[in-house]
Amino acid sequence: MKQQILAALLAFAHTSAARPSSRAVAAAAACDRATLVAVSDSYVAAQAAGQLETLKGVDASTVYTQNFKTATLASGLISQSFKIDHNRSTHDTTQCAAFTELIIADTKNPHVVTTQIRLSPNSTTAAPAISKIETIVTSTGDWLFNAPATLRYASQEKWDEIPAEKRDTREVIQAAGDAYLDLFSDKSVKVPWGSPCARLEGGSYVQPNCNVGVPTGIKQTNRRYVVDEAMGTVDIFFSFANSRPDSHEFRVEGGKLRYVHTLTVMQ
Repeated sequence: MKQQILAALLAFAHTSAARPSSRAVAAAAACDRATLVAVSDSYVAAQAAGQLETLKGVDASTVYTQNFKTATLASGLISQSFKIDHNRSTHDTTQCAAFTELIIADTKNPHVVTTQIRLSPNSTTAAPAISKIETIVTSTGDWLFNAPATLRYASQEKWDEIPAEKRDTREVIQAAGDAYLDLFSDKSVKVPWGSPCARLEGGSYVQPNCNVGVPTGIKQTNRRYVVDEAMGTVDIFFSFANSRPDSHEFRVEGGKLRYVHTLTVMQ
């Protein structure tokens, strides 16, 4: 009996650690929105120019990963200049983090990129300190990749700031994203589908219903979140089927899923 109780406690602890509560995260870090906006704007400018020095808050201690592998900023995608056809960023003041989606529709060198940037607690606009940058880079050969199509569909969507009185809590927003990912391994999970809802998966677009089925028996592990209550969004970086770098971003309106953007690295 003691062994069973211990096993249950360990399982609970593992689950809790895998999905930190918003309250626990809030106690660990906090930044103002202006600081995060300045950092994400400088990231977009740095990627467009291919000039690392344009990115505010980077120093020798900044950790950088590309497709979940440790890399260097000097040799990463950010060292290359691109014409960026679309960019959109969200900002998590509780976790001191920012998320950016980039679409580069160049026919010779197309990419769709998502990036989570984490700052040290209490960073300021005047003195930001980036602790970690995680970038997922997709291109030709990745799951349903088609940058011009992604650009066309993303440009048609409306991701405006949500009025304060209509915003969902970060717990509701994160739970909606988690429910979607949990569905891959547990078909009994209740996902808060919205109507209408549109899903942009690589370059494939499905609307007005996102509930069109997902693969079964697949664990989505190692989840990292960026939640923006003002925009009603959560981006989740995770390992698809325990291995492939994946980003799923969700827009939640009135507690229901409105948009889903996904990209998965296959190479």
